[in-house]
Amino acid sequence: MRVGFFVTCLVDLMRPSIGFAAIKLLESGGAQVVIPDKQTCCGQPGYNSGDRKGAIALATKLIGEFEACDYLVAPSGSCTGMIRTHYADLFRDDPAMLRRANALGAKTWELTDFLVNVLKLEAVPGKFIGTVTYHDSCAGLREMGVKEQPRKLLARMTGLTLKEMTECETCCGFGGTFSVKFPDISGAMARTKIESIVRTGADTVVSIDSSCLMQLQGALHRAGSKIRTMHLAEVLASR
Repeated sequence: MRVGFFVTCLVDLMRPSIGFAAIKLLESGGAQVVIPDKQTCCGQPGYNSGDRKGAIALATKLIGEFEACDYLVAPSGSCTGMIRTHYADLFRDDPAMLRRANALGAKTWELTDFLVNVLKLEAVPGKFIGTVTYHDSCAGLREMGVKEQPRKLLARMTGLTLKEMTECETCCGFGGTFSVKFPDISGAMARTKIESIVRTGADTVVSIDSSCLMQLQGALHRAGSKIRTMHLAEVLASR
């Protein structure tokens, strides 16, 4: 099984440990991981900002890099949502590329969904002791249907306690360019979110999207909290 691994921009530039952890998890499930070394961006920032030409160029590049693989997997609900859901809109006027985009979209998976429903991973390689709370990222939850998969994987870790927050499905306020265009609203949403996180008493907040983790870590730091953020892959592959 050849699994193309899309690293994502934020993982590559801000938190590469997520990528290494994800690869470890995929390989532990028996996947042959393929990582195109010239991969860049899925095109989502341009698409969300109205730069269709730039988004199409990046999407075309990504399709060419990954379409020969059996699957495409990324540690991000946001990026996989872009590929599976929005590439069809990008290429709506190009029938040949639309067919290629739809074919790739059909075999594109968010990491935890792939681990649970394709690799059917029964045991995870990491060991983690502590209390965590889980944040459902918007794109992963609403575009990719990722809800129970992360929780199933966390339940397989001895020593880990999951404490659900009341606002687990509420947006953290990042929203890509939303946080830049509307910083006051974004900040208020983040503060609401961390209040819910703090009430759980957890020492770590976990999610599947790096962008959410960046937003939450910044808000927690500004609030003087010592709660840390971790990507689910980092938890599952931790030592």
